[in-house]
Amino acid sequence: MYSMTGYGRSEKASGDWQVLAEVKSLNGKQMEMNLKIPPLLKGNEFEIRNVIANRLGRGSIDFSITLKHNGSTKPVMLNTGLIRSYYQTLQELSDELNLDTTQVLGALLRLPEVVLPVTETVDDAGWLLVKEAMDEAINILMAHRLNEGAILCGDLLERIRIINVCADEVAVLAAKRPDYLRENLRKRIEEALGKDQYDPNRMEQEIIYYIEKYDISEELVRLKNHCDYFISLVKDDEITKGKRLGFLLQEIGREINTTGAKAYDAEMQKLVVKMKDELEKAKEQMLNIL
Repeated sequence: MYSMTGYGRSEKASGDWQVLAEVKSLNGKQMEMNLKIPPLLKGNEFEIRNVIANRLGRGSIDFSITLKHNGSTKPVMLNTGLIRSYYQTLQELSDELNLDTTQVLGALLRLPEVVLPVTETVDDAGWLLVKEAMDEAINILMAHRLNEGAILCGDLLERIRIINVCADEVAVLAAKRPDYLRENLRKRIEEALGKDQYDPNRMEQEIIYYIEKYDISEELVRLKNHCDYFISLVKDDEITKGKRLGFLLQEIGREINTTGAKAYDAEMQKLVVKMKDELEKAKEQMLNIL
């Protein structure tokens, strides 16, 4: 089992290239990706996003890549159109203010986007290094996710174990309820009408009706099956299982609620409340399961 939270960082250097990849993941219902990459990697953005989505599944992901080229020669070009535009504006201003423009070239070269690199893409060696750094950062994050997931797994299994124990106790009380209902109804009728003033056969029919109306055996069987399936799914090797486990908890909650609605018994209601409490704790943990 994997959680959705984790952190990974990787630094790589080879030849003229240096790469830093950092990734942070928090819980989220879907994949929400915030990607920060340098202009040199814009052409690779689609592939980068696919790698992140396929490896991390879902969650709120912050992924950043820093790429530096340390080569001694970095061919550049001048944005002559932009320089002319800057110069024209400066010339008009200097004429208006009677300023000297003889040394304006140095200032122009320092303005934004005047000097541009010849290429806007990373070469094969740089891209290979980026992929290695990404892979290592993601592996580190997934290791963190796995460690936290192991803790969540133990907690969830304990919650389901308690629900199962309570359900077994409810089943024991439910087995005694027909005799209790029969005796209670007979006593109340005799107190209201007298011992010989009612039809025993009619009363027996009413007792059977109430016993069938408040029978919870089917709910307990379904609850047991849901819990067993939940445990087997938690122990399964599948990485992404949070959504299915969440749906199972909804079904478990439905059976617990129906059991509580049919209980009409103080001891059974206490057990139902305890099961609901454990279920809510499991749902809170489920928000962080991948």
